[in-house]
Amino acid sequence: MAKIITISREFGSGGRKIAELTAQKLGYNYYDKEIINSAAEKSGLSKNIINEVGEYASSTNSLLFNLSISNSLGGGNMSMYDHVFTAQTKVIKQYSDEGNCVILGRCADYILRDREDCLHVFIHADMESRIKRIVEEYKEDTASPEKLLKEKDKRRRVYYKNYTGQNWGDINNYHIVLDSGYIGIEECAEIIARLAKQ
Repeated sequence: MAKIITISREFGSGGRKIAELTAQKLGYNYYDKEIINSAAEKSGLSKNIINEVGEYASSTNSLLFNLSISNSLGGGNMSMYDHVFTAQTKVIKQYSDEGNCVILGRCADYILRDREDCLHVFIHADMESRIKRIVEEYKEDTASPEKLLKEKDKRRRVYYKNYTGQNWGDINNYHIVLDSGYIGIEECAEIIARLAKQ
């Protein structure tokens, strides 16, 4: 039985809702915003900063992102991104040690990669489903939702690569990859919960 479930997702794929439902079905703790709050306490940075830089690179280009981090360093200090990643890593490990839980995003699949009691999940969906979700459910007011989705995914991909050395969304990093656009939100949660119980 998996005690910890990490759920990574494409923006607009419904990964947050799937994570919440999975936790409810299993009676597990669910961690998302709680990671931001705890990381803010540990790092001394504001919740807004951690929310902004905790999963997304400042650029869609790896080189530019690395340059921006390098330029922010001074006297051997860590960059703000490094501070946030370090704080989030501590929080994620703490939560995973405390008991059964579902953890959303924030490189948790990588941070907990050496634990054998984890189930790592990646959620994706077709562009049409994702556009519909961000417009209708997320209330994103944008003239080009497809462009927004692609940019969010690129920034998340760059962030993940920088801190894990791996490719975000690579099937080899996860135990299961689900298409929420085809399967549906509720059924994705049901599949994950069923697998966790095995």
